[in-house]
Amino acid sequence: MKIIFFGPPGSGKGTQSELIKKKMKIPQISTGNILRQAIQSKHKTGKKISNCINQGILVDDSIIIHLIKKRIKKKDCESGFILDGFPRTLKQAIEMTKEKIIIDYFIEFYISEKIIYDRILGRRIHIPSGRTYHIKFNPPKKSERDDITNEKLTVREDDKKEVISKRIIEYKKNKNNIIEYYKKIPDTKYYKIQACQNQKNIYKKLKKIFMQ
Repeated sequence: MKIIFFGPPGSGKGTQSELIKKKMKIPQISTGNILRQAIQSKHKTGKKISNCINQGILVDDSIIIHLIKKRIKKKDCESGFILDGFPRTLKQAIEMTKEKIIIDYFIEFYISEKIIYDRILGRRIHIPSGRTYHIKFNPPKKSERDDITNEKLTVREDDKKEVISKRIIEYKKNKNNIIEYYKKIPDTKYYKIQACQNQKNIYKKLKKIFMQ
């Protein structure tokens, strides 16, 4: 089963991807995580990616497409996968189709901008593991510390207010073209989810969709 979780930053795509990947036993492919791994490699491409992320602008299509295609070819993707944060442009969506990667489910998460800011500005991350917390909705046991290692949590550069604004603008610019593209693909089922609901309620709705 091949799934796309599509929505603005802070809409809960990552949280639901984590839950669904365990239920469906397929990997979650997070564009954000892949890009951060590329940055940590200290390669020349990693520096380009870092500059884009820190400014809240989209990473070049060719870089993203190359990294995603490389990830999808791994053995754990044979039974399917969840794409979290990809595609972000129409070109990326078209490239997926050219590669004969047919998406079974396209799930759009929609949410108000106010809630997006509330969610993202309170987000904290444990960089080595990728564990994510929120100072209000999912706080760590000890303030600003990871539950398992007790290491200090970090505010991502792209979780700052001015960067969030740019990310939302970029999302809106590409949103309609991507949604309309997938709506026209006969084998892709499109669903829209109100993302400001309780996490458990969203999870139940998603399970119902995928278990049909």
